[in-house]
Amino acid sequence: MVVRSVPNALDHDRYGISTGRRLGGAVQRNRVRRRIREILRHTPDEPGSGWDILVVARPDSVDASFDELRTALERLLSAARGSVKSSP
Repeated sequence: MVVRSVPNALDHDRYGISTGRRLGGAVQRNRVRRRIREILRHTPDEPGSGWDILVVARPDSVDASFDELRTALERLLSAARGSVKSSP
């Protein structure tokens, strides 16, 4: 997966999920989107957060287990929020 983020002027995060045709058919793409949405639903926003976050699923996401997706996405989200905060 790839995560892109930019700050917004809101007090909450907004998420977008992109699943291209390289993932496979509609069934595979929808399964990946459902899993990512479920992970994001249980990921708490940081206090004072306000990010527009795009999650781009890559072909390996189709074969990954739910726990592997969750671990990878949580790591990417924390890195994305941290890298944008530290830049001027």
